[in-house]
Amino acid sequence: MSRDLQFFTERMERLRMEVGKVLVGQKNVIDGVLTCLVADGHVLLEGVPGLGKTLLVRTLSEALGLHYRRIQFTPDLMPADIVGTHILDEDEHGRRAMRFQQGPVFTQVLLADEINRATPKTQSALLEAMQERQVTITGTRHGLPKPFFVMATQNPLEMEGTYPLPEAQLDRFFFKVHVPFPSLDDLVEIMARTTGNVRPSVQPVIDADELAEMRRIVREVAIVPEVMRYAMRVVLGTHPDLPGGTPTAQQYLRYGASPRGCQTLVLGARVQALLEGRQHVAIKDVRAVALPALRHRIGRSFEAEAEDLTPDALVQKILTEVPEAEGRVQKELRA
Repeated sequence: MSRDLQFFTERMERLRMEVGKVLVGQKNVIDGVLTCLVADGHVLLEGVPGLGKTLLVRTLSEALGLHYRRIQFTPDLMPADIVGTHILDEDEHGRRAMRFQQGPVFTQVLLADEINRATPKTQSALLEAMQERQVTITGTRHGLPKPFFVMATQNPLEMEGTYPLPEAQLDRFFFKVHVPFPSLDDLVEIMARTTGNVRPSVQPVIDADELAEMRRIVREVAIVPEVMRYAMRVVLGTHPDLPGGTPTAQQYLRYGASPRGCQTLVLGARVQALLEGRQHVAIKDVRAVALPALRHRIGRSFEAEAEDLTPDALVQKILTEVPEAEGRVQKELRA
């Protein structure tokens, strides 16, 4: 095992164990969030209330030793409540001047709790922050702290009092991770931890410099041209109006994944390879991250909604229709 791979594996295991002190089960959810973290992307967690989404975010920020803030999204929340605003300030000599008061977005780990309970206008206040790691107020750009990581939670859209996230907002999330209901054994363990007198404490296990090193290692994982082209064919396969569009896309989708979807597939596959102890990407790594990377980047047609085809089902069908190799199948790409 190379030094970089050992460094990455040890730090990931530390984070998993520390988060596991508080959060019961949910291995796939934790791995999905950690993948976004080390790939320098943001994550959207979707699930019904009470599944520990907020607890996961707070616990992870404590395990990283990073500054953490939470914004509770509500219908009356305004953009200035997120990014900040200029206020009239008076000093001890009575002189008045306008001063910029930073909003809660100026942090390292931001929890946008129940983000789909705010109006699209308010949700859009995060667009510049998530993409460019800065906010612009009255023509002045203000840089955000490094690292900057947004973890948003949302309730399913069929629940009362929610607003759909705009496509531009959704596209800025690296992964959309579904949080399932716990199993019976997990529920028993959750009750044992949460209804007794003992509460586990979380300690920082890696720092910002180590996180930056993990992100460097991710971007240096090798990916051969054939695997890269496969990932791009998967994204093109989601477009109903392009030559590479699959039959499923042509029949059931209004639009396909953006170029950010391409970036997500490649970076997510690189993290997946590292998690499996490899420093090269295989086709199975691309397929492993396709659902969280693409489920929020495709638009279903009326026909798909009428037939109750979920985004996950459509992505799965597209994966079966995209050939693993151009021309003849190369068995070594699946190794």
